[in-house]
Amino acid sequence: MYLGEISGLKVGQATRDAFGDALKELGDKYPQIVTVDGDVGNSTRTEVFAKAYPERGFNVGIAESNMVSVAGGLASTGHIPVVASFAAFLLCNAYDQIRMSIAFPGMNVKLVGTHAGISIGEDGPSQMGIEDVSLACSLPGVSVIVTADAVSTKAATAAMIEHEGPVYLRLGRPNVAEIYSEGDTFEIGKANTVREGDDVTIIANGLMVAGAIDAATKLAEEGISARVIDMHTVKPIDADAIQKAAKETGAIVVAEEHLAHGGLGSAVSMVVSQTTPVPMAYVNVGDCFAESGDPQGLLDKYGLTAAAIIDAVKKVK
Repeated sequence: MYLGEISGLKVGQATRDAFGDALKELGDKYPQIVTVDGDVGNSTRTEVFAKAYPERGFNVGIAESNMVSVAGGLASTGHIPVVASFAAFLLCNAYDQIRMSIAFPGMNVKLVGTHAGISIGEDGPSQMGIEDVSLACSLPGVSVIVTADAVSTKAATAAMIEHEGPVYLRLGRPNVAEIYSEGDTFEIGKANTVREGDDVTIIANGLMVAGAIDAATKLAEEGISARVIDMHTVKPIDADAIQKAAKETGAIVVAEEHLAHGGLGSAVSMVVSQTTPVPMAYVNVGDCFAESGDPQGLLDKYGLTAAAIIDAVKKVK
């Protein structure tokens, strides 16, 4: 059973596919956009843009550190580089270059990490970006976005291009449930409440937003009213939305496809502890590497499910 199925959500595009389509559509409006790829453009979907604008697409080969440094140089000349690779390759292999060539000088570079989380499945732990949000959030001045579906990804792609400064956009490999409709609001740093509730708040991002909606649907059958917030921007975090949820519902569960440390859960708990302390629980990958396997089977094994969210809710209510 896919995330979102319980709630009757239809399966749509993968977020990486939506990103590729959106970037191509932005090409005419923003002639400054260039792509810098590490020989995986067919997977990250930057090749969609590069085929439409071949003179603006650069493939530097399997050399992520060099790829990031090239992007920093292009940004210094007024271009808007979109540098993309698998999340694990981009953030882990090229971290020092991101730190010194992009974050430190505040370059207007857009970092896109695809194949994030354990839902890439059979590719295995060497390619599973499970610490990327933590690494990106630790860099001063870098905005960090984790989108839930195709519509929000297209909006986020446009928003990050319009945003002045470095951005990390995290995307996934599998097709995901459709949560938003065309024209729905997306603003960097502003969370979206996708379901109202009074008894508890579930804060999620990425594919776990659909899981949170499923959990809320099942909890309603037991008389528990769960609010669901899509915290698509981990940094800058929407502290007002978190504080409001804590005051109005009295308990929070955070769900994310990431390690326990340094991701959305850490960001939310920092706000809660400083403003409105309430009981909290967390649903995430934990403190371990996953393994190669069927994507849905991995989500089930490592507890990234609606059932796990429901169990977490019952711990805090």
